[in-house]
Amino acid sequence: MVSQEQRRRQLAREKFLRQQQRRTAARRKARVRNTVIASVLGVVLVGSLALYTTGTLKGDDDKANASAEATPSASTTSKAPDPCDKPAAGKPATKTWKKEPAMSIDKSADYTLKLDTTCGEIDVALKTSAAPHTVNSFDFLAGKGYFDHTKCHRLTTDGIYVLQCGDPTGQGTGGPGYTIPDENLKDKSLKDNTYPAGTVAMANTGQKNTGGSQFFLVYQDSKLPPSYTPFGTVSEAGMKVLKKIAEAGESTGAGDGAPNATVVIDKATVTKS
Repeated sequence: MVSQEQRRRQLAREKFLRQQQRRTAARRKARVRNTVIASVLGVVLVGSLALYTTGTLKGDDDKANASAEATPSASTTSKAPDPCDKPAAGKPATKTWKKEPAMSIDKSADYTLKLDTTCGEIDVALKTSAAPHTVNSFDFLAGKGYFDHTKCHRLTTDGIYVLQCGDPTGQGTGGPGYTIPDENLKDKSLKDNTYPAGTVAMANTGQKNTGGSQFFLVYQDSKLPPSYTPFGTVSEAGMKVLKKIAEAGESTGAGDGAPNATVVIDKATVTKS
């Protein structure tokens, strides 16, 4: 006959076993859940890294940056009608220089960058006093015809909203052979890590002071760290041209690729006001 104490101990053991079974089952479920979460996070992280290495706004004057302009793979989608005209006859320049040009602009004067493109004219008021090295470089390169007949090779339509230009190779890997320092990274327009619509800024390799000739034009407010020299503001008429280009979309359907519109800078000119 089982005593009351033995019965109490038996019930306690059974209760303990049931608790252990429940805990084991809970741990098993947690492992499965964590495995699924880890897999999902892995996909998200890989996607995020892919977006970063495609360059939010990387790619300039070094062939080592070729991967910076790779775009996510995606099934081909039907293109919107091309809203732009055929490019003027001519080929991009191939000349490069070993060092940044000597300062030749008047830092206290106003300068304007005019981009005559196949899609329309884009005028940019340059921030000369805030970004003198950048404006001086553009004045030098434009004077050499460096930007003439070059394609704007990249359009982003998801997360950030920019058109990227300034590479004679049209691949995102070209540049003038020299680099210029970062400037104006504390511009009052850059609030909450946002480059507002109308901003024109330098692309770079992801490292400090690696700007060259590639630049981007923001057609819609874009969340970006203040790492890209803002050196100009697009005119109201120029913004209409940018939006027309953006509405035509990009080639991959993934939000980052060559613009469907034939965007070619027929002529770039910097003028002193």
